[in-house]
Amino acid sequence: MASSVLRDARRIVVKVGSSLVTNEGRGLDEEAIAQWSQQLAALVRGDADGVRREVVMVSSGAIAEGMKRLGWKTRPKQVHELQAAAAVGQMGLAQMYETKLREQGVGSAQVLLTHADLADRERYLNARTTLLTLLGLGVVPVINENDTVVNDEIKFGDNDTLGALVANLVDADALVILTDQKGLYTADPRKNPDARFVDEAQAGDLALEAMAGGAGSNIGSGGMITKILAAKRAAGSGASTVIAWGREPNVLGRLVAGEAIGTLLLAQTPKKQARKQWIADHLQLKGAVSVDQGAADKLQEEGKSLLPIGMTGVEGNFSRGDVIAVRNPQGLEIARGLANYASAEARLLCRKSSAEFERLLGYSAESEMIHRDNMIVSGH
Repeated sequence: MASSVLRDARRIVVKVGSSLVTNEGRGLDEEAIAQWSQQLAALVRGDADGVRREVVMVSSGAIAEGMKRLGWKTRPKQVHELQAAAAVGQMGLAQMYETKLREQGVGSAQVLLTHADLADRERYLNARTTLLTLLGLGVVPVINENDTVVNDEIKFGDNDTLGALVANLVDADALVILTDQKGLYTADPRKNPDARFVDEAQAGDLALEAMAGGAGSNIGSGGMITKILAAKRAAGSGASTVIAWGREPNVLGRLVAGEAIGTLLLAQTPKKQARKQWIADHLQLKGAVSVDQGAADKLQEEGKSLLPIGMTGVEGNFSRGDVIAVRNPQGLEIARGLANYASAEARLLCRKSSAEFERLLGYSAESEMIHRDNMIVSGH
């Protein structure tokens, strides 16, 4: 199992912490970022096994780099000072990844997120669509928390959590957390010589949380406990997590080759089943669309996405990202899923082909009303 999780993964989120990115706060580690960029590019190109993978990089380091540029020796506690440091450091962080990935012939994109972006269903769907589009183009999104605008109420608090949320957002197969430790131990090995290394465990096992200690440095805001909780969160959408030493030579390439490195925390729920279950559990739906028999057959028998051309009517008042029902000509619910268009737009799109969307709406977005990946079909 351990050797196959990363080898079989096609979409991977990699998270790297501040202490690694900034070499314990001494400024951006150009050599380390160059090495990770080389490994990321190799995964995107499929250098090792001919399998092209989609990779998202969640990188800490903006605040730490800003502290260095501003001459601050300790991490500030005031939110406005953290925001200022992030604004200064984000410039160098994005430039460094862009330069090193471009040297490998791979494009990059900077994406800044807040908790509010993922709590709001429409913004969640917008972020998801953008990231999936970038991945489809072979671009590596480099994601960080938008520290310049967050406050105590909306901030993720650590990029381990952000990594897990991004893994859920893009339906990743695996989350790789690169840290300054070899992985998880039964106790802090820096304090307890009897600590034993944990090669593999089940994500969400409460015993893991008891093993994890507090924050490991004054540079970042996380610690092993945040990684354990991140793995638990990622497992909710079916993604397994590997916690490994970030300076292990070619760590990403060796992981996808099947080598057991670090600690593997296995998800118990298959990826697709987890996402479908989330949709199925919505008891209150914001609305519904009715479809003709041809569209109903394509959904139920062929597992296709729902296209507006097959829609005959719209019920209720819903927004983009809301869960809505799909009803057949007899009025029975045959599916439910995330709406790509609000109800007012959906009414305009009934019986229309995607070629007409721009004329009707003033813009052209998704060709589907509900994508098959965001839909659960009754009886399936």
